[in-house]
Amino acid sequence: MKVDIALPAADPAEAGRAARAFEEHGFDGVLSFEGPHDPFLPLVLAAQATTGLELTTAVAIALARNPMVCAYMANDLQLISRGRFRLGLGSQIRPHIEKRFSQTWSRPNARMREFVLAMRAIFRSWNERAPLRFEGEIYRHTLMPPFFSPGPNPFGPPPILLAGFGPSMIEIAGEVADGWIIHPLHSVSYVDHVALPALHAGATRAGRDPATIEISAQTIVMVGSDEAQIARARQGARLQLAFYGSTPAYRGMLEHHGWGALQPELNRMTREGRWGEMSALISDQMLAVVGVCGTPLEVGRKLRERNRFARRTSLVLYDETGDAATLATILDGLRADGAAA
Repeated sequence: MKVDIALPAADPAEAGRAARAFEEHGFDGVLSFEGPHDPFLPLVLAAQATTGLELTTAVAIALARNPMVCAYMANDLQLISRGRFRLGLGSQIRPHIEKRFSQTWSRPNARMREFVLAMRAIFRSWNERAPLRFEGEIYRHTLMPPFFSPGPNPFGPPPILLAGFGPSMIEIAGEVADGWIIHPLHSVSYVDHVALPALHAGATRAGRDPATIEISAQTIVMVGSDEAQIARARQGARLQLAFYGSTPAYRGMLEHHGWGALQPELNRMTREGRWGEMSALISDQMLAVVGVCGTPLEVGRKLRERNRFARRTSLVLYDETGDAATLATILDGLRADGAAA
């Protein structure tokens, strides 16, 4: 199993130093989120500071961009990293697309499917020097003069991964993407009974072998060296889960576990600005179902057992140890008994 970790989001200028440290610790890859900063630019620094680390946007918001813009960015990062870039895309939710990015929101599943197909057509036009003729219902790309084509990429086009939460979007990932990125708000039961059947249905519809689709599980990890530290890590995770749980689009997983009534209550509290009170609604049971917690060695072993359905595990880390050895210990636990891929 490969293991990824997120680059620090506070200062993009630190991405190179952080990526180099993660590579030295033994991680397989780093993730760059679309949050307070652009997800692509930190990976340029990370690529220049490392030699083997895989570099993933997890995720870049596709519906805030267009296929051509993403294709140029992805192709350039594939060149800069010498074949180590992985394009992770997500749709985001309607308020962000319309009110933050001022873009059109309609038929997100159809848009994401067509977005990926359009990108593949663009990559083919560059790598195979074929005419660009993509005419979908939503996106049209039919112009690629030689001056604007980067030509064949010596490392090939990067893999395209989709983040999907509900069954319909997960089916799209199974149909058109190289991999599926699992949102941190998930459970083993939800993956087994809802998500994997959807992924397999999408793959089957496209005549693909589901086993060829890489699954990457972003997992909340609450770690400390003693009970007090673990308790503080759990509180940080509660705040994050309260934020996730307030989002209507994520209600499906909560309903799967009988927690559906929690979502509108958390959403109401966000509208009232009661952010500090929301974490009290996240139960110990929810923390246990959604994440793993314990000492560094314990959480590594728990991750190995929990994420048996995934080819990669991405740590969403709430770390109260302050100890640089924590990461290495988590990796030791996760990869014990020949578990490393």
